Amino acid sequence: MPALELGLDTFGDVTHGADGTPKPHGQVIRDVLEEAVLADETGIDFIGLGEHHRDDFAISAPDVVLAAIAARTRRIRLGSAVTVLSSDDPIRVFQRFSTVDAISNGRAEVILGRGSFTESFPLFGFALRDYETLFAEKLDLFAALLANGPVTWEGSIRPPLRDQKVFPPIERGTLKTWIGVGGTPESVVRAAHYRLPLMLAIIGGAPARFRSYADLYRRALAETGKPALPIGVHSPGYVADTDQAARDEVFGPYKAMRDRIGAERGWPPMGRDEFEREITHGSLYVGSPETVARKIAATASALGIDRFDLKYSGGPIPHGRLMRCVELYGTKVIPLVRDMLA
Repeated sequence: MPALELGLDTFGDVTHGADGTPKPHGQVIRDVLEEAVLADETGIDFIGLGEHHRDDFAISAPDVVLAAIAARTRRIRLGSAVTVLSSDDPIRVFQRFSTVDAISNGRAEVILGRGSFTESFPLFGFALRDYETLFAEKLDLFAALLANGPVTWEGSIRPPLRDQKVFPPIERGTLKTWIGVGGTPESVVRAAHYRLPLMLAIIGGAPARFRSYADLYRRALAETGKPALPIGVHSPGYVADTDQAARDEVFGPYKAMRDRIGAERGWPPMGRDEFEREITHGSLYVGSPETVARKIAATASALGIDRFDLKYSGGPIPHGRLMRCVELYGTKVIPLVRDMLA
């Protein structure tokens, strides 16, 4: 069995400077670049950048930041986490990531999803009532592009294509493309239908409850005679030198992020008890390297996954602490997880 791949994800959460005020978005993006370079140096397999269009997350164009990371790294794989395909153009998404693939000498990936926020729809002129149609048809077109040849396609959202070539093509092989799923059976089956790897976003509750989705995906592939494909998990977390330091350092920033989003969605404020329960029984991977490694290994065994991506930025955590988290993840957590799963 191949070794579990271990990656990191970030949305470029806007952090605070030494004076306690939010950093400019530009500085946050430059900080993410430094975190990615450190991830490459410490042996982390993948770095994923999420797309958002709001003031608490700095990254709205992941592919541009990934191109900058590609130019400064040697081995780490680079992707989105996720690209909101519903409000983008599939051809332009393919072109941007095939360009990152060229710059990085074949290290680009893309995770396509609907996203958990909807601000991109009015921003780019799309109606939320078309939510389902936009994603379904744009994914169908993107899947056709992955053949790396002339494309003939027809749908209801744009004029048809007839033997259309798209440049630049992927130089070698194909663009690794995942479908990001938040927990609907229909989305799981859709990923199997297009023969694309599945990325499960598990951001609350016990990770083991997603076993049914992993099993459904494998069954859907097997029933149509298709070979097994990778399954990944994306979950939030944070690593520090000790369990107590990790919990104390991340609670305030994580609560600030969670409460702001919660206020928009009608959720009650998060208390310390809820935070601690998510660490102990849920999907928050917070603690020392040993604690985080044990929890990742347990999730990997329970779900039979091929990759785990830790969303290591959770609110306005200072850049210096994020750098230490990246360092510990690469130098301590990854070797421990691999030993546990050996």
